[in-house]
Amino acid sequence: MNHAGREEPRPTGRPASDLNAARVLVLNASYEPLQVTSIKRAITLTQFGVAEVLEESRDVVRSPSTVMQVPSVIRLRRYVRRPNTFAVPFNRRNVLRRDAFTCQYCGSGENLTLDHVMPRSRGGRHEWTNVTTACRDCNQRKGSRTPEEAQMPLQHGPRVPSFRAFAHGQFAQTQPEWEHYLR
Repeated sequence: MNHAGREEPRPTGRPASDLNAARVLVLNASYEPLQVTSIKRAITLTQFGVAEVLEESRDVVRSPSTVMQVPSVIRLRRYVRRPNTFAVPFNRRNVLRRDAFTCQYCGSGENLTLDHVMPRSRGGRHEWTNVTTACRDCNQRKGSRTPEEAQMPLQHGPRVPSFRAFAHGQFAQTQPEWEHYLR
């Protein structure tokens, strides 16, 4: 009940299971995507007036005195200057995400490994533009040759992923509320 004696409407939704889960999109004051943060951090930013909630999820957070909808998209009230590029960390998990967990030679999704398009034994570097996802069979068949030499064309060439690809690929549970803000 509120101070006037009336019962306040309670959000209906499922309880948020992990407050440290990174499931909230953070936008700059200019509405450009900055990062994805934890539910806990997003609630803190909104409670202290640093950010405003633009979209809410169906999840709720409960305390002894409050029931609160979990934000899905928040926008910072002040503009944050950042470099023009968002550096997506280069690691195995992110390469697999970028390539949608499929072999870039045959399209299989099983026994995935990383393959260097220009083999390291021939001077190829371990970086975004030279590493792709390959199944174990294709990786062994290609060996220390280039895709052209092995006559194994790539479905999609390796590239540095954008924030959009990273934000969507980073989480098993894609947030539909983010679509409008990630265009």
